[in-house]
Formats: sequence, C-alpha cells, structure tokens
Amino acid sequence: MDWQGGRRGDVEDRRGGGLIPIAGGGGVVLTVLALIGYFVFGIDPSTVMNAGSQLQNQSPTAQQGTATGTCPQGDEACDFSNVIHTSANDTWQSLFDAAGKPYHPSTIVLYSQGTQTGCGFGQSAMGPFYCPADERVYLDLDFFHTMDTDLGAKGDFAKAYVIAHEVGHHVQNLLGTSAAVQREEQGLSERGANALSVKLELQADCYAGVWANTSNQKQHWIQAGDIDEALGAANAVGDDTLQRKAQGRVVPDSFTHGSAAQRVQWFKTGFSSGDPASCDTFRS
Repeated sequence: MDWQGGRRGDVEDRRGGGLIPIAGGGGVVLTVLALIGYFVFGIDPSTVMNAGSQLQNQSPTAQQGTATGTCPQGDEACDFSNVIHTSANDTWQSLFDAAGKPYHPSTIVLYSQGTQTGCGFGQSAMGPFYCPADERVYLDLDFFHTMDTDLGAKGDFAKAYVIAHEVGHHVQNLLGTSAAVQREEQGLSERGANALSVKLELQADCYAGVWANTSNQKQHWIQAGDIDEALGAANAVGDDTLQRKAQGRVVPDSFTHGSAAQRVQWFKTGFSSGDPASCDTFRS
C-alpha cells in the first residue's frame, strides 16, 4: 500500500503517560486470546466499562492525557494510523456531502495498555474500539503486532482495514444506526441481540470496503496483494476462526461479529460497489 503520500490529520497521543500495572505477563497473553474474539473491531462500549472497572479501581495511573498533534518523527506506525484514519474521515466527509448530510470526523487516540474513555475504561486486551460517547477511535499500536503474530493477519492493508472498520462505527453513530440497534437489543434474548450485533459489525466491514474503493479512486494507493491482505484479516477475525482457535469449537449463537465468510463477503461487497447503500446488512 502506497500510503506515505496520504494526508495527515491530528492524533491524540496518550502513549508514554501512566500505564496500568497488570500482574503476570502470562495473564496478559491469556487475556488477549480470551477477549480478542469478542472485542476486536468494534467493542460494545458498555463492555469496555464493565470489563475495565476492576482494573480502573486498581490503577490510579491509567492514561488520561490529551496531547493532540502530529506523530513523533520516525514513528511509522503512528504516521500510518494517522494517514488511514484521516483518509477514512475524508472519504466519509465527501460521501456525506454528496448525500446532503452533515459529517464531522472522529478522533484517533493512541495509547498503551489502558486509558480512560467516554465509555468507561479501555484496555489493550480488548483490541481497537470506537466509543460513541466521545467519538474517538482507540488503538494500542501493539495490536498490529498481535495481528501479525497471533492472528496471522499480515500487511499494511490488513491494518488499514482495522482502522477503516472503526471509522465505520463512527459513521453508524452519526447516522443513528448504533443507537437504533442498542434500543432494539433491549427487548431481545441474548441470541437475538447477538444476531443484531453481527449485522452492525458486518455493516462496518462493508463500510471499510467502501472506504477502500473510494479512497483508491483518489489516492491510487492500492497495490498488488493489498485487498488479499484485507480479506485475510477479515477471515482471521471471524467469530468461527477465533472460537476454533481459542476453544476448539464453534458456537454460532454466540457470534457477535460474524463468521469469517460473512466478514469477507461484506468487505468485498463494499469494495466492489463503493456505495454505502450496498451495505444494508439489516435487510440481508
């Protein structure tokens, strides 16, 4: 992916502040493997709050800074995240403008281990997530290493898919889709709520595909193999793939993000069409 010429925006960099003391390195690894199947690419903000509450009480030094600006010189991972996040917001700004709808961009927050959010306490074991309360995308850059080593999702475009998916949740927030889903979930069984969550996540995957198509028309930055990297990431984070790896079996009723095949399909749908209207997962 030829991303270096992309536009830069602002980054809220909370790295280097106070960190959460988490006991036992092995425990951290187990937490990542246990939680990643449920939280990667679109954690429910209420779960962030609940899962992090105990650590929050134990950690008065959790990061809370708000240093906003550009990336440190030579910090390629930060620079890459900045470019992709800015591109995703630029793409949706143009799409909203064309539809006559108001748009304002999300903010990307880089942090280490854990940080306060408008949705409660976030920690890196939860993977990247979007908080609708403060309209921020939260990312611990160590997750990119996890993608390479633990998930087998390699390449720049796999990482770009992650960020574009989270900005897709911002789009859902602005359109009122997320709030509508949350209201509907209140009257459903756990199985029904999970099924609705899957539709929301698959739509964010489709929106990531729309970004890939639309941004490439402007930037011409997709290179050979890039889309395969995104599809590899979508496959790697399917609920069935992650459940099989974590527990050796698949429980479809517990899916919250969609199967590998579904995630691949909906990214491809968005990329093929470049049209957000093609992403109506709720009618499929």
